Amino acid sequence: MNRRLTAIVEREGDGYVALCPEVDVASQGDTVAEARDNLAEALTLFFETASAAEVDRRLRGEVYVTHVDVAVA
Repeated sequence: MNRRLTAIVEREGDGYVALCPEVDVASQGDTVAEARDNLAEALTLFFETASAAEVDRRLRGEVYVTHVDVAVA
């Protein structure tokens, strides 16, 4: 079974950090693609090893990524 999850990737120093907010799992890599692939691997390991209770406790059903406009002086 496949599950579609959110991946937020940010530059951090010389590399990138990828976060899945639905289960609060993160990974990193030297490139955006590597960070995303490493996150996918970390998520696979999480779902393989976490108990059903742990998955239920951490899994958020709805996550929205959007933009916010703010006035900057």
